[in-house]
Amino acid sequence: MLLALSVLALVALALTLPLLWRSASSLPQAWRERSPRRTGSVDPLGDPGRERRAEQRARELLRSCVNEEEWAMYRDLGFIRVAGGLSRRTGDAEGEGPAYAYLVYAHKPIVAYVPSNGRLLSEYCVEFPDVTGQSERSRLPASDDVLAKWMALTSDESRVIGRANMHLVGRQLDPARVRRDLWRLGEWERRRSRETPAA
Repeated sequence: MLLALSVLALVALALTLPLLWRSASSLPQAWRERSPRRTGSVDPLGDPGRERRAEQRARELLRSCVNEEEWAMYRDLGFIRVAGGLSRRTGDAEGEGPAYAYLVYAHKPIVAYVPSNGRLLSEYCVEFPDVTGQSERSRLPASDDVLAKWMALTSDESRVIGRANMHLVGRQLDPARVRRDLWRLGEWERRRSRETPAA
């Protein structure tokens, strides 16, 4: 009985060995077919310079749309100030100018503040996703995001503010950082006003 079982096991092994050998030899070929092909061409989604080129184009577009002061502000400081227009005061005791303004950052909330004393009012969360379908990421390049917020505020401020999620400053942005940016903005404007007559 034991001999018969041993013979059957040997026959079964002899019959399955060729099948196992063929399967094992085809594994490296299957692995090669499944692994990404290594060729000289670069996958456009994996192109490391793609985002840099998109940001460069976005900066050129932003520069062509905003005025010279706003462009210089963005280039030097990384944000743009937009004067608020919903409750403008003209020639009152504290001087001319908007009662409030916004700091527009890339991929961060818009911050409202009082220019006369630097008091922070609120932050408005707005998002402009990339709907072109050219990237797996849904975020616009930084300069495009700033331009979209700038255009929205200057064309239809009440709609943007009405639809935004409003929070006190500190929900997403550090108030100390915003105050430091306001200080930087003041220094930048003083330096620019000194340089303008010389130019």
